[in-house]
Amino acid sequence: MTIRTILVDDEKLAIQGLQLRLQPFEDVEIIDTCSNGREAIRKIKTEKPDLVFLDIQMPGFDGFSVVKGVMEIEPPLFVFVTAYEEHAIRAFEANAVNYLMKPVDEDKLADTIERVRQRLAEKKSAEDAEQLLDVLSEVAPERVADFSCEAAGESAERFEKLINVKDRGQIFRVEVESIEHIEAAGDYMCIYTGDNSLILRETMKDLERRLDPRKFQRVHRSTIVNLDQVRQVKPHTNGECFLVLDSGAEVKVSRSYRDVVARFVH
Repeated sequence: MTIRTILVDDEKLAIQGLQLRLQPFEDVEIIDTCSNGREAIRKIKTEKPDLVFLDIQMPGFDGFSVVKGVMEIEPPLFVFVTAYEEHAIRAFEANAVNYLMKPVDEDKLADTIERVRQRLAEKKSAEDAEQLLDVLSEVAPERVADFSCEAAGESAERFEKLINVKDRGQIFRVEVESIEHIEAAGDYMCIYTGDNSLILRETMKDLERRLDPRKFQRVHRSTIVNLDQVRQVKPHTNGECFLVLDSGAEVKVSRSYRDVVARFVH
C-alpha cells in the first residue's frame, strides 16, 4: 500500500531534510509540497493525500488552521513537525498521529510511519467490511446479522477504550464505558459521565469513528448515547421519545433516529 503524502513547511530546507529522511520508506510517496497554510488546504482538498507532515509555526494560516480548514472533507492523517515544544498539547488535541520535534529524529520518524501504516490498515479493513455488508444486504440479507456478529469480535479492538480530554488546563483520561452521552456544541463535544462533564474539541463525525457502534449510537443530530446506560424509553409526541439514562438524565430521540435506537433498546 502506497502512502500518498504531502509535506507542508514554510522553510525550504526543512522540507528538503524531511524528504531525505523519508526516502528509506519505500511505501511513502511524496506527491506534493506546500510552503504555506492556504496552499496546503487547497492541495489537501484536491489531492486527497493519506498523510500530511505539517509544520505548526507558519505565517498566516498556521498548522492548526490547516487542520480546521479541511474538516469539511474526510481529512488525512496528520503528523505535526515543529521546533516549538509548547504546541504539543494542541497537537495532541487535534488527534495527530504524532508530534515530531525539529530536527526530526530518524527512530521517531520510523515509529511514526509504523503508526500511520497501522491507522491506514485499520481504516481499509473497516471500509472493506462495510462494502461487504452492503453486498450481503442485497444478495443475502438473512446473512447480514450473522456476519456482523462474527466480525464484531475482530473489529472491537480498533475502538477506543480511553479518550484523553484536555479541559480547564488539565488532561483527563476518560474510560469510554463510563460515558453516558455526548452532545455537540459547535466545534466542541460535551462528554457526560453521569457525575461529571468535560469538553472535547473534536467533530461529531470523528468521535463516532472512535466509538464502538454496537454501544454508542446517535439518537439526534447532535447527540450520541451509550446504549448500555439506557434504563427506560419514554414515548413522546410526534413519534419522538426520551431515553432515561442511569444518572436520571433524559435524552430526546428524534424521529429520524428512532428506528436505530429500537434495534438496540428492548
